This record gives sequence, C-alpha cells and structure tokens, in this order.
Amino acid sequence: MNSGKKSDRQLKNNWTLVEIKDIYNTPLLDLIYKAATVHRKYNDTSEVQVCTLLSIKTGGCSEDCAYCPQAARYDTGVGVQALMKKEEVLEYAAKAKEAGSTRFCMGAAWREVRDNKDFDRVLDMVKGVNSMGMEVCCTLGMLTEDQAKKLADAGLYAYNHNLDTSSEYYGEIIQTRTYNDRLQTLDNVRKAGVTICCGGIIGLGETHDDRIKMLHTLSTMSEHPESVPINALVPIAGTPLANNKKVDIWDMVRMIATARILMPGTMLRLSAGRNEMSVAEQALCFMAGANSIFAGDKLLTTPNPSFNEDNLMFQLLGLKPRKAFKEEKETALV
Repeated sequence: MNSGKKSDRQLKNNWTLVEIKDIYNTPLLDLIYKAATVHRKYNDTSEVQVCTLLSIKTGGCSEDCAYCPQAARYDTGVGVQALMKKEEVLEYAAKAKEAGSTRFCMGAAWREVRDNKDFDRVLDMVKGVNSMGMEVCCTLGMLTEDQAKKLADAGLYAYNHNLDTSSEYYGEIIQTRTYNDRLQTLDNVRKAGVTICCGGIIGLGETHDDRIKMLHTLSTMSEHPESVPINALVPIAGTPLANNKKVDIWDMVRMIATARILMPGTMLRLSAGRNEMSVAEQALCFMAGANSIFAGDKLLTTPNPSFNEDNLMFQLLGLKPRKAFKEEKETALV
C-alpha cells in the first residue's frame, strides 16, 4: 500500500474517451485483475468505509428526476416529511457511529438550498455531527458558492451531488435542471474547500457509451472526486423508470473496476442496489476496487442491508471499517 499524499501518486486527469473505452471493454477477468492491482497499490484493501445516509427532509421535491420516489409529481407512496429536528438527527448519528459508521450523510429533498431558517438548522446539524468525530456529508441540491462556504465553516467534510449519467443522456432523465447546473454546484463546493462526492446511476436506460462518458467527466476533473458512488437503479413503482430491468452484477463490477483504474485514490462507494446483491457479488465489487458501503436499513427511502448483515459480511471477508479522516491523518504524518 502506498500511503503517500494523493499529489505524490501521479494521478492522471487527462484520460481520453478512447483510453477509457479500451479499459471498460477489457475482458472482464483481466479488467478485475488490473483494477485489483491498482487498488492494492493505492489503498488498504482490507478496509471498507461504512457510511450512513439519513433523509432529513423527505418527499415533495419539485425536480423531475425519472428514478426518484421523492419527486412530488410522481405517485410513489413516499409521504412528505418536514425537516427533522436537530436532536433527532444527532441521536440517529450517534447510533450510526456506535454501529461502526465513520461518515454520516444528511439528504434533503430540495431542488436547491435557500437562505432561510431551514438552512440555518442544517448548519447546526452539521456542527453537531462534526463534533462527534464523524465525517459529515450533505446532499441538499444545488448550492451557491456562499452557501458552500457556510457549510464548510460549519464543519462539512463532503458534499454529494451526482452527475447521474452522461451529459448527452442527462436530458432523458432530468429536465428541471441542466448538467451544467450540476457542474457549477461541484465547482462551488470545490472552491469552498469541501471534498466532493460525485458519481452516477446505471440502469437508467443509458448505453455503455453513456457510462464511459460519465466516467470520462469524473476522471478528467482538475481534481478527481474524493468519493464516487456507483449506484444501480432501484426501480420504484410510480416513477417513469419503474419497469426498467435489474442491473446485471457484471455491469456493476465493470463500472467499479474501470473507475478504480481511472481514479486510483478515490473512495468508490457501493451504493444503491446493494440490497439486491449476494455477499459473493459484493465481494467481487470489493475485489474490483469498491472500498465503501452505505449501511443502515434505508438508503434515503429505499431498502438497504442492516448493520448486522454487514458485520457478518465483514467478518467473512476479513474486512475492517476504515477510520474517519484517515487521509488527513496520514497526510499530517508525512
């Protein structure tokens, strides 16, 4: 394992589409081997970070994301719940920490952050979770640079804002905001000194070329995202994508392996869709380069494996939870 700074690792930010396509189309077993080799060079492969995601404000979103049960325009059975109280959130975070989570992410079904009392309450939640020694992450929709700075000042460690798919296919999935809107939010977050959590979803009806193009966008950013979630669509009744086919495990493994080769030092998060995977299938994802999971019974509003199930899996595979702020602690020692 190379424990040096990321800047010492000669990460590549000028991948071409042709290069990425060649990697992506490598015969699968060879691809897994190459990705596993890169993973061992840059990361401690015995470690997997355990994260918990809590929906602090659920439903009623004005966006039209075709996969999302929280969009107000779809009848999905997800009720609207107002912003949770700080005390409730901190109690949930404490339970997550006790169960082994080192990153706590709070999600609100908003199109964008507004400068109001609800945002002030979220800032207080960030301060509270940060004081518990956990990496605190938020996903709140679009952000201005000033709002990103306020979150940073409150102790925010990471901000999640996924690209979802390629810029070319994006309009087929979302029409209430643009791809450039997403990129602008990520730029605002980066300027505020907050780490970026940005990935996508497969199974939206996109082509393999769309997946390759999304990976190209992520891996050619001036700095690779510190965290890249790879999600498999969970089809929800009432959404436009309700009848999409389940994502094949080999497609997930191919995405993770390609992402690991392109972004060696990034945390690759095995996210939505994990509830449908066997332990053997998850083990393949870890071998291919995934080194983070979301734990807890729900992932926003969709089912997720329980903490107990994950503990048993960790024991079986010889994995251990990654500690919070590990990158920063190692950098401080260099």
